[in-house]
Amino acid sequence: MDSKRSSAETTYVSDAVTTTVKILVVGHFAVGKTTFIGSLSEIPPLRTEERMTQASVDIDDLRGVPDKETTTVALDFGRLTLSNDIVLYLFGTPGQQRFVQVWEDMARGALGALLLVDPSRLAETFPVIDLVEKYGLEYAIAVNTFDPNNQHPEHEIREALDLLPDTPVVYCDARDQPSSATALIALVKHLLTRTA
Repeated sequence: MDSKRSSAETTYVSDAVTTTVKILVVGHFAVGKTTFIGSLSEIPPLRTEERMTQASVDIDDLRGVPDKETTTVALDFGRLTLSNDIVLYLFGTPGQQRFVQVWEDMARGALGALLLVDPSRLAETFPVIDLVEKYGLEYAIAVNTFDPNNQHPEHEIREALDLLPDTPVVYCDARDQPSSATALIALVKHLLTRTA
């Protein structure tokens, strides 16, 4: 997964690629989806970030993220070449309920979803789990550990989110490429066990 190739090499998908896979990166508002895709994408990621305005003051809950100034209003998109013949397309969903109407289109054709979780705001994860399950997507949980003071053991995360025993739970820092790659690998392995 060498994402440091020259821009000329990464602009277009190689003719050797025979398999493309659509993966959703999902989670509640301000959990790190845009950052996660940016840390992994081998191309400059497409972002639909807009500055937050006064209009969202009573709508977007900034508790726990008081420094947040922008938000995704449509999607994030990145690409990651896994091998000479396999490419992943990463689609990040917006986290607010008012953008939930884009989920149906984004979920269409997706093989699975990596669900980012902020352990300090677990309750906000339930509507996202509901959507992932509504659209029949296999998923893995990636606990974004950007706050080292807020760590929880896996069994507590599993219990709090009422996860099935075979749902993967991994820890990652969405800002860190190797850490994000480990989370994505956990999802891909899970998907392989489901499609085998």
